[in-house]
Amino acid sequence: MPSGTPGTSPMQDVLFRPFCLSFFFSAEYSVLVVMSYDRYVAICKPLHYGTLMDSRACATMAAAAWATGLLHALLHTANTFSLPLCQGNAVDQFFCEIAQILKLSCSGSYLREFGLTIFSALIFFACFVFVVLTYVQIFRAVLRMPSEQGRHKAFSTCLPHLAVLSLFVSTAIFAYLKPPSISSASLDLVVAVLYTVIPPVMNPLIYSMRNQELKDALRKLFGDILLWHQ
Repeated sequence: MPSGTPGTSPMQDVLFRPFCLSFFFSAEYSVLVVMSYDRYVAICKPLHYGTLMDSRACATMAAAAWATGLLHALLHTANTFSLPLCQGNAVDQFFCEIAQILKLSCSGSYLREFGLTIFSALIFFACFVFVVLTYVQIFRAVLRMPSEQGRHKAFSTCLPHLAVLSLFVSTAIFAYLKPPSISSASLDLVVAVLYTVIPPVMNPLIYSMRNQELKDALRKLFGDILLWHQ
């Protein structure tokens, strides 16, 4: 396995990295699914938004997203590290993806983890279908809007979410379904960064830029900087 981080034992580090990767992967995807429902309510049921998406509902959905990530990470980490390793114990990757660790396990010993992975993939696909159906309803509602300004506002609300979701889903699917012939340590690392680091980093930036107060503050900040350099 990769060398440990300061302040942790090798075993703690080996367990910590795959656990965190699985946890944040599942939690991020759950949050993106919840956000698609939020966009659906805001556009298709605007008069009921305050009731359906009040603070209690938002807290419940956020807690469910984090709990899903925690359960997913616990199951996969515990199951993966119960398997015997017959191909050594070195993974040439910082993230220690579970898929990479499974390549080191003894043949025939990972059927239990394979079944758990298939179950997770089915849940992943069901959530993806839910998002697609949600956006079908959203775009149908947007296209029926008589006001061009209203359509523009709705699209500007949805497109950032779709961009982040598309990046997350496409890179995750590529990471786990790419042919072995094009697999390499450097490619695996780049793809892992794309779906584990980039979407969470982009989330606050993209969604906060819709806030007019933040836009005004940034405009004032950069305006002052430009004036100071002149």
